[in-house]
Amino acid sequence: MDASSVALSRIGLAGLAVMGQNLALNIAEKGFPISVYNRTASKVDETLDRAHSEGHLPLSGHYSPRDFVLSIKPPRSVIILVKAGAPVDQTIATLSEYMAPGDCIIDGGNEWYENTERRMREASDRGILYLGMGVSGGEEGARHGPSLMPGGSFQAYENIKDVLHKVAAQVDDGPCVTYIGEGGSGNFVKMVHNGIEYGDMQLISEAYDVLKHVGGLSNEELAEIFDEWNRGELESFLIEITADIFKVKDEHGEGELVDKILDKTGMKGTGKWTVQQAAELSVAAPTIAASLDCRYLSGLKEERESASAILKEAGMKDEVGTVKMSGVDKKRLIDDVRQALYASKICSYAQGMNLLRAKSVEKGWNLNFGELARIWKGGCIIRAVFLDRIKRAYQRNPNLASLVVDPEFAREMVQRQAAWRRVVGLAISAGISTPGMCASLAYFDTYRRARLPANLVQAQRDLFGAHTYERIDRPGSFHTEWTKLARNSKTGVGALN
Repeated sequence: MDASSVALSRIGLAGLAVMGQNLALNIAEKGFPISVYNRTASKVDETLDRAHSEGHLPLSGHYSPRDFVLSIKPPRSVIILVKAGAPVDQTIATLSEYMAPGDCIIDGGNEWYENTERRMREASDRGILYLGMGVSGGEEGARHGPSLMPGGSFQAYENIKDVLHKVAAQVDDGPCVTYIGEGGSGNFVKMVHNGIEYGDMQLISEAYDVLKHVGGLSNEELAEIFDEWNRGELESFLIEITADIFKVKDEHGEGELVDKILDKTGMKGTGKWTVQQAAELSVAAPTIAASLDCRYLSGLKEERESASAILKEAGMKDEVGTVKMSGVDKKRLIDDVRQALYASKICSYAQGMNLLRAKSVEKGWNLNFGELARIWKGGCIIRAVFLDRIKRAYQRNPNLASLVVDPEFAREMVQRQAAWRRVVGLAISAGISTPGMCASLAYFDTYRRARLPANLVQAQRDLFGAHTYERIDRPGSFHTEWTKLARNSKTGVGALN
């Protein structure tokens, strides 16, 4: 179909990098005629060629913003998939010139939620509706069924609900899309999804590290183990792809490709935003924060190599060898690591959900956590069987304080904690860093204790800053002249001098 066709499209999409192209083809394949536009004309041609070769899909290409907008049936809905930040504002300015009140813009990028809220206000001044929609699943998801997280104008959502429901990944209890809430809630939920994803990937890499270096497992054995785990409680997209990674041979040399990859992790920023938001909202998210710190440390490749040499010269021994020599029961280690990974994941998801709850309360978004877990069951990067259990936990109790105290998850944590502690202990004695597993375990151990040593910290704060403290046996705030009393006391500091 070309631009001169009389029939108007159901929807439009601007921004034809791989994600945009794939989403446009997905929409067309589901039977919705779609118009596409890109500033670079060759991208439009490329998309038209793909639409033709993938089954003469109902997709029309346009080379000017005006033609593009006017080719869509009013009230028009236009998805934009361009780089977050200034390019989004430029695209909105270009397209909205030809849009009418009641039309709608849907930003499908990984955008900072406050930018979405600003654009929403600016659009509403012109009578244009606005949605900030998180899209997860990468290139494959975009083409065959992503998880979609639209937030903003409910009317805008209603206008394209039929399209989104068909285009999203489908799971046993419906399409992986739901109206998230008002304002920038869709972007915020996607951001936290990515933070959880950071945690998941870090925990899996630690499981790999322990199995490889303490257990001495080959890539072939690792592939088998991850395949096996993917048939049980850990069944998920990330476990599945990890098994595949271990199977790929290096075409440029001996062995598997995974061993030839430089150990420096890149990032796009959503994990960093998640940790910043957790700090802003006073929500503990140590597993997600540890995964971010690990990405920063991985970037210091040259420094790490130099540190390794300097510390070796200073007498640092390879502890891994010592632990291996002490005779590790391989079968038991594999099962322990599986349990440690599962328990650590529960903590990571609990942190993400608590962050979403805190923001929902602050902004009045009224997020439905069971429904969020449901739409993450398919299409997205963190999709996992385990999310169905999270959905049911929030159905049992929508005001659940933490996943850790849901009766079902609580039982699982208790059952797995011995294995978890063995893995972390073994890793520490072998000198292998497991910051994600350690952070999850510390989170669990701190959260489950009725009394913490924070009483001492409060006493210190009161001593040096007169910040006052509360008591456990009587109401009110108290301040004590600690130094004076200690000096006067026979058992105090003064008595020792």
